[in-house]
Amino acid sequence: MMVDATSSLEQELNPWLAAEARFDLAAEKLGLDDGMRKVLRSPAREITVSIPVMLDDGRLEVFTGYRVQHSIARGPAKGGIRYAPDVTLDEVRALASWMTWKCAVVNIPFGGGKGGVVCDPTVLSQAELERITRRYTAEIIEFIGPEIDVPAPDMNTNEQTMAWIMDTYSMHHRQTVTAVVTGKPINLGGSHGRTEATGRGCLITALQALQHFNIDPASARVVVQGFGNVGGMAAKLMQRLGMKIITVIEYDGAVHNPKGLDVLGLMKHRQETGSILDFPEAENVDREEALFTECEILLPAAKEGVITSQNAHKLRAKILCEGANGPTTAAADEILAAQNVFVIPDILANAGGVTVSYFEWVQDRQGFFWNEQLVNGRLEEIMVNSFRDVTGYAQKYRVDNRTAAYMLALDRVSFAIKLRGIYA
Repeated sequence: MMVDATSSLEQELNPWLAAEARFDLAAEKLGLDDGMRKVLRSPAREITVSIPVMLDDGRLEVFTGYRVQHSIARGPAKGGIRYAPDVTLDEVRALASWMTWKCAVVNIPFGGGKGGVVCDPTVLSQAELERITRRYTAEIIEFIGPEIDVPAPDMNTNEQTMAWIMDTYSMHHRQTVTAVVTGKPINLGGSHGRTEATGRGCLITALQALQHFNIDPASARVVVQGFGNVGGMAAKLMQRLGMKIITVIEYDGAVHNPKGLDVLGLMKHRQETGSILDFPEAENVDREEALFTECEILLPAAKEGVITSQNAHKLRAKILCEGANGPTTAAADEILAAQNVFVIPDILANAGGVTVSYFEWVQDRQGFFWNEQLVNGRLEEIMVNSFRDVTGYAQKYRVDNRTAAYMLALDRVSFAIKLRGIYA
């Protein structure tokens, strides 16, 4: 019995199975035929490459790299490149499909792509990472480009990684091509507002949800799980608007202050001590129980599989704004719906990052760059419109917001495929 229960939980925590279940539900609600479902499930292209690299100690090592282009129906593939020892083709394939739906939800002209290199960045020098990146780029160079596939940073990659990719691509093409990647340094064609974009997108959609319930932001209590770039930035921006960040949860514990935490002070405390714990203006609380603190907004912004069928009934949040990818399992969706939790699904809530990546691509192609005010204004316009599109679908089809988001995405991609026709 214990084995069966464990196996069942492992299946529930598999984000790719959850994505499949949600795809099937949305396709069924839309009435998509079997043929279109097969097209939407099938990646357009999957690339596996060997990456021979001379290490610093003189040994020759061969790494494996992947790039999957799930869909190019609505534009070039778009998605990050991650470096990790446990990267698999299945994982990259699933993440690429997620990017297709995310880009479609916010209605930007990209399809979905994702890449990965099987390596452990923690044991590699900067020089070794550069050699891996440049050789990986050279191996996939004919499959990427401003009109083909536009990579970006992801797990264990950053703007320096993107600079190496851009330079390698440019050297092969004998001209500087800044639009081949996004997430670059500002001085190499990066966009203002990109670092804050995902957290800002969470803020914008959360504000729309508060407005939906006629809740004054100044009276909104927020619990943030994950205090990195997404959660930390969202918390800082929310506090600036008067929201009370009452609880912050990290991997090593949680801190709570019912009157509201000083977010900037907490960031400084963590920088100085290496932990959010023992913050003078808060009490340490159990990290598991902290997730169930009563609040208006719960923002899970750390990892997948945080909210499951085992704990969803304990949530005391009115609004669930998913800053992370896949923080809620498919099995928890029905429980949240029964409790009337208003969910802002990940493919909407955290789409601010890819939206500003789109802006970066546009600016690079124009050779004309925007100030941060313009970037933030256009981000807000897209996120607000997308929020309204998703909630409009939810009302029209009488489904929850997550199903509505998947339906909207599938509808837009399948419509593009039908308009283009099947080339034979």
